[in-house]
Amino acid sequence: MEDDSTDSYISRVRAIFLELGIPADLPDTRGLQLWREPERLVDVMSPGAAKPFQLGPEAAAAWTILQTAATDDGVELRLLSGFRGLDFQAQLIRRQLAQSRTLEVVLKILAPPGYSEHHSGCAVDVGTPGCPGLDEDFENTAAFAWLSEHAGRFGFTLSFPRGNRYGYIYEPWHWCYRIR
Repeated sequence: MEDDSTDSYISRVRAIFLELGIPADLPDTRGLQLWREPERLVDVMSPGAAKPFQLGPEAAAAWTILQTAATDDGVELRLLSGFRGLDFQAQLIRRQLAQSRTLEVVLKILAPPGYSEHHSGCAVDVGTPGCPGLDEDFENTAAFAWLSEHAGRFGFTLSFPRGNRYGYIYEPWHWCYRIR
């Protein structure tokens, strides 16, 4: 039996789905996992960022070690995004819809609220100087090459490679810490 906080979270997700017109069966159809928001988040600073990003404690510690190792190898990694809550994810989708994008297109570039790895506090969007943020060209950088070779040692994996089973666009910038 699920507790009240789980029921409340699922109710919020369902309400947002209804408001945005997201089909209730989409998570099952695409094999998406429901991600709960962590009870605790910590601030993580990144070079060039005006404010800290938030991650779960284990992911933050692993990211800090990974980022230091990359720096030691002459590669600069910058956080572009960390934790995102349900409401912020819904707002991102609303903005895309307001730009006359179809829901089908939007849900290839953004996870539906409740199903974004960013909700877990373990996902990071990564950038590097000289490359536009959240751009497929990131795959052509030394930063991506370094992550591809070394991120696994720190518990991070590329979540959405080309042709991923979830139906999302290729996101070479999106990496997720898998709690060990």
